[in-house]
Amino acid sequence: MTTVEFRTPAALADAERWTAHNYHPLPVVVAEADGAWVTDVDGRRYLDMLAGYSALNFGHRHPGLIAAAHAQLDRLTLTSRAFVHDQFAAFCRGLAELCGKDLVLPMNTGAEAVETAIKVARKWGYQVKGVPDGQAEIIVADGNFHGRTTTIVSFSTDPEARADFGPYTPGFVVVPYGDAAALAAAITPNTVAVLVEPIQGEGGVLIPPAGYFTAVREACTANNVLLIADEIQSGLGRTGKTFAIEHENVVPDMYVLGKALGGGIVPVSAVAANRDVLGVLKPGEHGSTFGGNALACAVGDAVVGLLRTGEFQERSARLGQRLEAGLSALIGKGLVAVRCRGLWAGVDIDPALMTGRQACERLAERGVLAKDTHGSTIRLAPPLVITEEDLDHAIAQLAAVLAA
Repeated sequence: MTTVEFRTPAALADAERWTAHNYHPLPVVVAEADGAWVTDVDGRRYLDMLAGYSALNFGHRHPGLIAAAHAQLDRLTLTSRAFVHDQFAAFCRGLAELCGKDLVLPMNTGAEAVETAIKVARKWGYQVKGVPDGQAEIIVADGNFHGRTTTIVSFSTDPEARADFGPYTPGFVVVPYGDAAALAAAITPNTVAVLVEPIQGEGGVLIPPAGYFTAVREACTANNVLLIADEIQSGLGRTGKTFAIEHENVVPDMYVLGKALGGGIVPVSAVAANRDVLGVLKPGEHGSTFGGNALACAVGDAVVGLLRTGEFQERSARLGQRLEAGLSALIGKGLVAVRCRGLWAGVDIDPALMTGRQACERLAERGVLAKDTHGSTIRLAPPLVITEEDLDHAIAQLAAVLAA
């Protein structure tokens, strides 16, 4: 009899031995992927219902994006910003037009883009609004997740992200998420910006009350305060619109983008704003060696091209209705609440049944990958290329886990 030797245990042990333990991954070691499916080192296939926290909105190895990357790899990958390369202007122009803004400042990671937005807002406050030097304040929401740099965790309300990383950066005021009145009341003459997620992804796909962003926009406009929308997870087609804030027909002063902008191939992030905001930066005041590199711009421009058609936004809206209907049918059958917008859902499991982690482990055993957050909540964010049949399959596997 032939003995089958599985590679997963050894691969997991090596990862545990040689890497810092800043993540707690599920016991799956992925080797290949295509579309909405991944295959592990032992040949087992899994339906990816997380899509790299929205970094893989267009699926694994989207043919058009892979072709753009391959073509650019054969020509040029990096010059640094000491020079201009031939992919830079096309990407920046395309993204600016997609956002309806004058200018784009490309970076690499989402956290870098948030840091960029913070620096720009402060400089704008001093140079344009006239806030006294060193007194700028930025209003943020509790339960936020904008990244893990020292400055960003300084205004996190998640003890796991914040504890033991002080001293903390001052200049931030925290208000309740979804409470427009509290936000308006927190504005002072020194307030330069409001930084908020249209939907709080890490918090469990938390959607603010209807009218919240309309009221926030009005408060910002009335007080000469920049409205900064962190669309790193919620943007670029995820919710059925190009940007989640569009569900209230609100236009922010600055978009913060990342994740899906790199097509799941390279890290690409950016901020987009009009010239009167981003124009405050002068040479030498902010930058990144890899920000706006040729490979990133080629892939990012291809991503913008996909979004320009509207196909993925429409697909997310349509399949999102199917996802919400399927999940809502499980309320009272193991689920206590569902929050869904487009192909993005926060699912609260009855804590008497299991934790979110346990649910994800049991889903993985059934060939479906998802991620837990905050106790008994799991997040579902499949690639926008997922089929109706695969979406139904994922819902069925969750139903089976809840009924077991």
